[in-house]
Amino acid sequence: MNILETRGLCHDFKGLKVLFDVNLQVKKGERHAIIGPNGAGKTTLFNTITGTYVPSKGKVFFKGKDVTGNPPVQLVRQGMGRSFQITSTFSKLTAFQNIRMGILSKRGIRFNMFRCVDVMEDVTRETNDLLKRINLYGVRDVPAGHLSYGQQRSLEISMALATDPDLVMLDEPTAGMSREETHYAVELIRQLTEGKTVVIIEHDMDVVFSLADRVTVLHQGTILASGPPNEIRINQGVKDAYLGEAEE
Repeated sequence: MNILETRGLCHDFKGLKVLFDVNLQVKKGERHAIIGPNGAGKTTLFNTITGTYVPSKGKVFFKGKDVTGNPPVQLVRQGMGRSFQITSTFSKLTAFQNIRMGILSKRGIRFNMFRCVDVMEDVTRETNDLLKRINLYGVRDVPAGHLSYGQQRSLEISMALATDPDLVMLDEPTAGMSREETHYAVELIRQLTEGKTVVIIEHDMDVVFSLADRVTVLHQGTILASGPPNEIRINQGVKDAYLGEAEE
């Protein structure tokens, strides 16, 4: 069963075509990586799927329903979570407060002057449990903007997962990380997304081939190839367009 599907998806910016007839299929429960050279249209595809952009043509289906052009907040409520290429935590809020926002959203709780969220013991407990799982409990009261880059990225990934989404969209989660931070992030993603469907954009091929069940390659705005990692590794067209002969 496909949890996510695009049919004939196209997008352009003032006449500049970026996506051409993209037909992507993501099965429920798989980790699906989208790779391609710079300018291939990966982030535009993500933004179109997650409602930031409205496609110029084509459709997006999520859990069997047409969600084309639905705004991001509506897609979150429907069960789609995402992280961004550039860290997008709330820098002035603490790590605890950032995670708690996702927990509250999952439970459909909105802050108001008649409800003090600080006394919601179950919300606090769940928030602290998640902070412990991502090794940020020790800095729970530190503003996100004061955390290290690797900690901020871990926090953002966890925020995307705090709403307990059916589909997690991760846009270059290890971008800018050291090798040690990348290794930790991969294990964190593997742990936190167990049993979930994940779509990930990533440039680091070690990350892609260690995480993904299936890989789709974008090239010049269209799908060049899609298949298991071992097939993508040996695909000559992919090597020529992106991976290079060094992958042999």
